[in-house]
Amino acid sequence: MAKAVDFAKIKADEGAAYAKPVQILDNDGNVVNKDLMANFTDDQLVDLMKKMVWERALHEQTMSFSQQGRLGFYAPTWGQEASEMGTASAFKKQDFLCPAYRDLPQLIQHGATVAQMYLWSKGHLKGNLFEARALRPQIIIGAQMVEMAGAALGIKKNGEKDAVAYAYTGEGGSSQGDTYEGMNFAGAFQAPAVFIIQNNGWAISYSRKLQTAAQTIAQKGVAAGIPGVQVDGMDVLACYEVAKEAREFAAAGNGPVLIETLTYRFGAHSSAGDDPSRYRTKEEEKPWFDKDPLIRLRKYLTKKGLWSEDEEKKYADECKDDFKKAIKEADSVEPEKVSDMLKRTFEVPTPDIKEQIKEYEAKESK
Repeated sequence: MAKAVDFAKIKADEGAAYAKPVQILDNDGNVVNKDLMANFTDDQLVDLMKKMVWERALHEQTMSFSQQGRLGFYAPTWGQEASEMGTASAFKKQDFLCPAYRDLPQLIQHGATVAQMYLWSKGHLKGNLFEARALRPQIIIGAQMVEMAGAALGIKKNGEKDAVAYAYTGEGGSSQGDTYEGMNFAGAFQAPAVFIIQNNGWAISYSRKLQTAAQTIAQKGVAAGIPGVQVDGMDVLACYEVAKEAREFAAAGNGPVLIETLTYRFGAHSSAGDDPSRYRTKEEEKPWFDKDPLIRLRKYLTKKGLWSEDEEKKYADECKDDFKKAIKEADSVEPEKVSDMLKRTFEVPTPDIKEQIKEYEAKESK
């Protein structure tokens, strides 16, 4: 009997066109795309290396501060340096960033200070008073994608030239309704938006395999009329090149783009202390550690005589010294009072808030 549709074939082929990650350097630091490599100068290569070293040093030193009890919430970025620094470096100061809680490094690169981000981690109001063209880091999973779509539409409505809005979430965030709503809105209005989904394999302890039946995250843009691309998220050069082209495409009035970076969270989900060994095996982790983004670019630069491990250590130590100054600056800021937080919760405090203000002012005056 003849059949109108071969659903099994459609399902098998679904996503095949997207499962071809863009790559420039392989795991061993060998060039696999000479045409794209030709786009980079030696200075750009060293700059991207330094940014990844800076981010890893930031992670290491910030985790140390967290363990000392000097910070509040912090989301580690160990392993995602190429994904974050590669993409972030492709955007400009006039672009509007909508970060999530794991995107403090990108926000600092966009104009916030390290001390401000430490204050943000402490929950201090002054952690939100940065000059970068960006929203404050979003805690609600995926909500920044809706906010970013609105920011992108504002850029379009205001007639801004050479400007886009961009946002990050994880593959877990792509399972949230807000992410699709943001993509659908931006697609419908052809807003200059770049959606970056960092597929690091795990939404806390929940595996990517269990989150969605889609073969790729990149293909999720199809339903919203958005072109999607998958990139090797451990290759900082590929991440930069794809993000640069996505930005140029969106800024030129062609509508939004979706980027899926294939990366990995080497450590815990947050400083709150989840234990990855309870939900991941060493066998699963090893191939990803073999793809370490810093080692990959280090091998290539070392072969070219542009970098060395001694230079790397010296630069990392300099960065950590800067972070130690930043935490001292953050620690020197007078802690906020609960009553101050309550006073700004509403423009006109509600009766129950007024009672709470009195209660806490009485406690704080003792």
